Amino acid sequence: MNLDLITLLVAWFATAIGLGIAMLITPGIKVKNIYAFLIATAVLGLINAFIRPVLWFLTAPLSVLSFGLFALVINALMIMLASALVPGFEVRGFGSAFLGAVIMAVIGAVLLVAVPLLTGADISWYSYEYHSQSFH
Repeated sequence: MNLDLITLLVAWFATAIGLGIAMLITPGIKVKNIYAFLIATAVLGLINAFIRPVLWFLTAPLSVLSFGLFALVINALMIMLASALVPGFEVRGFGSAFLGAVIMAVIGAVLLVAVPLLTGADISWYSYEYHSQSFH
């Protein structure tokens, strides 16, 4: 299997786990059924892949001034955008989206460390860059 596909699947799985836990903890994030949940995670993954990097670039000065905390605001806005696009995925207000973004960031950080530990890979950004470039 292609390494890029595996990376995409792991990222989608991490998004699904983070969104699922955020839904369990945050009362303002709801889905009607499993199909809406799967579509919401796919849409959120696409939004995070294409729209979020542009917003991060445009708001880099704010992120620097806030020591990176503005990234949570961007992530909350991406969650709200996904809820606007996916029927059956509901986010009630910015506060719920922000709490969901915090929960998803914590889950993402845990998985960023856990996956290499479980697979025996090195835990470093250089390792990710090196391995992703060596298979092209």
